[in-house]
Amino acid sequence: MRSLLSTVLIALVAVLTPLSALAVWADREIGDTDGYVAAMAPLAADPEVRNAVADRITDRVTAELVSRGGGSGEDGSGEGGSGSGAAGDAELRELVHDAVLSFAATEAYRTAWNTVNQAAHTAVENALTSFDGRTASVDLAPVAEQLKARLSRDGVPYADRIPVGDTRTVVLESDRLGAARGVFDGLQHAGIALPLLTVVLALWALLLVPRGLPELALALAVGGALLLAAVALVRQLTLGDPPMALNRPAAGAAFDALTASLRLTSWTLMGGGGLVAALAVRNRRKRSKLADKQARENGMEREEAEGGTQEVAS
Repeated sequence: MRSLLSTVLIALVAVLTPLSALAVWADREIGDTDGYVAAMAPLAADPEVRNAVADRITDRVTAELVSRGGGSGEDGSGEGGSGSGAAGDAELRELVHDAVLSFAATEAYRTAWNTVNQAAHTAVENALTSFDGRTASVDLAPVAEQLKARLSRDGVPYADRIPVGDTRTVVLESDRLGAARGVFDGLQHAGIALPLLTVVLALWALLLVPRGLPELALALAVGGALLLAAVALVRQLTLGDPPMALNRPAAGAAFDALTASLRLTSWTLMGGGGLVAALAVRNRRKRSKLADKQARENGMEREEAEGGTQEVAS
């Protein structure tokens, strides 16, 4: 009976381990603004994200400059000919794009990026839990404002008059997550209680069957594998066949940054659990061999003692 109950508890540990990791992640990283900003901060140096930011801001700034007379045509009205106008627009776009990428290498950009993600945190959290088709986007206005000041200092015509308009970039659409939204919402509410329950069940299983450490360690490794599979599945749901509004490379980089701690937890559980299970099994076999050897020696000693008794008796 004790062995059966221990087996059931170990199976529960295998199932609850990935859920526990997700609960802690949802509570401490997604549910906390500082944790979210810290997770997204490395994206400031990601080339895919930098290019996405540069493309979005370049589109907006170029459109504004052209509409205000800073683009195609010799006098800004397009009368200089379509060829020269197109060439001028291309040069302007290249200038702005290069300026954004150059700005992205500065400390000011990293500060603006953290400000962007601090403002986007609530939208991301809502998109992960809502069922009303919400999207999460980052508003690049702080970056565009910094760029505007830089272009003005560099002498770009009309740069100081550029209104910072719609510079949002969609990074997450809640409709693509399906039932995962409800699971995430429940895990976020569970918080630290779920991992505590998992620890209690694991200790209970060991108390029932102290020799069950290999099985328990293996259950943790299985839980880590399930967590890694879950992250991969949600990534596919989120980024698979993205609509035009979603910049897939940038969204993929954002998803990977946001789930980096989950992947690290997965590999730690699989590696650590597998190693402990292997060592425990090796120790169990070693003890079994020693026990068998001791039993054989004891049997030989008894046989010798019985033989000596018979000789004395005869």
